[in-house]
Amino acid sequence: MIDEGSQDQFLTSLQRDSFDYFVKETNLRNGLVKDKSADDWPASIAAVGMALTVYPIGVKRGLMSREHAARRTLTTLQFFAQSEQSESPGATGYKGFYYHFLDMETGKRAWDCELSSIDTALLMAGVLAAAAFFDADNEHEATIRSLADLLYRRVDWQWMLAGSPLICHGWKPETGFLPYHWEGYDEALILYILALGSPTLPVEPASYAAWLASYEWKSIYDIDYLYAGPLFIHQMSHVWLDLRGVQDSFMQERGIDYFENSRRATLVQQQYAIRNPFNFEQYGEFCWGVTASDGPGYVGKKVKGVQRIFFDYVARGVPYGPDDGTLAPWAVVASLPFAPEVVLPTIEAFWRMRLHEVNPYGFKASFSPTYHLEGERQHKAGWVSPYHFGINEGPTIVMIENYRTGFVWNLMRHCSYIQAGLRRAGFTGGWLDAAVTGGWLDAAVTPDKAQ
Repeated sequence: MIDEGSQDQFLTSLQRDSFDYFVKETNLRNGLVKDKSADDWPASIAAVGMALTVYPIGVKRGLMSREHAARRTLTTLQFFAQSEQSESPGATGYKGFYYHFLDMETGKRAWDCELSSIDTALLMAGVLAAAAFFDADNEHEATIRSLADLLYRRVDWQWMLAGSPLICHGWKPETGFLPYHWEGYDEALILYILALGSPTLPVEPASYAAWLASYEWKSIYDIDYLYAGPLFIHQMSHVWLDLRGVQDSFMQERGIDYFENSRRATLVQQQYAIRNPFNFEQYGEFCWGVTASDGPGYVGKKVKGVQRIFFDYVARGVPYGPDDGTLAPWAVVASLPFAPEVVLPTIEAFWRMRLHEVNPYGFKASFSPTYHLEGERQHKAGWVSPYHFGINEGPTIVMIENYRTGFVWNLMRHCSYIQAGLRRAGFTGGWLDAAVTGGWLDAAVTPDKAQ
């Protein structure tokens, strides 16, 4: 275990390197951010939401001037406010939602992808974080707040129910609503809170109750917790939501909060790697982190006498799988606020494996010690993803900052829409009970300007 000073230095280094992803992989003409660091790859609106959240951290850490961050943020919000919202297959969005992937140059829908409810929520969380940070009394920052309010208020969350109490995954102009709704504990907590908090087109608390009814409480390795297999599910909503000491009805009945639940989920991940039921290489106390991630590819391969099946990008989970021996360092970092006693030694172990070297943006997305490259140069960690993803780099930056200072959590606690969403979901306690209704957005823009 390295000393505290050295530990702080490598967290600073990791945060700075990850921040560079958003500096260099952004189109400065429209603010769109590449989904991943591959040539001719489209933007992801979730990555844009991450960018809008990390720019304030860049200002706080001296990585970007406030003026520069405001300029980037304003360009981004102006693009989304002015881009086409219609039923056209080539539009940027519809009903206030946006397509999952957008062309980096034109901003139009890419790959015939879906109008995505969860990715729009991650974008809107970033929009609201930007508005919370840029609070100065000048024209640029006032315009940021006004545009943020317009974008959030025009999302038609009611339409995305598609006749169900649960929010639908998405919609396509060619085929209509997707046949899936958000049920079972997953990353949709932030989606439901934003949908409940809207002052214009909110869903009803019955939608949240229906979502809670689909939860699974399990005991794994003698650890009781709200189950979800991939680690990112226990982190994504916490990027913005400070869930320490506040509880909904489900957590009240079990005597914990979502923050404690994520700590337990982190410990389950480590215990799974220590037990290593499928004998993957290098799994152990300081080598774990199974989540949605890039992988070696869909291929069958015999490794040391064992026939293995490997996957491409897929949501891996524990303890029920799928698991092909692929680990994601960023997902371990994103658990830092919950369980630093097990996360910090693991980050150090990844550092010693040199997973950050010769990489422009910190740790690569994922690696598989079990997948051996034949006839090629072999990294000591086995197969290593050649890419970085915006959806991975963002939580790395934010959760390091939340661990150190609670910076983004403090910003979002003052957002009246987040407060309203949590209260309508039935959350009580802690900072929420003490919060005074009437945050920065209440009087920013009148409803008629948002239509």
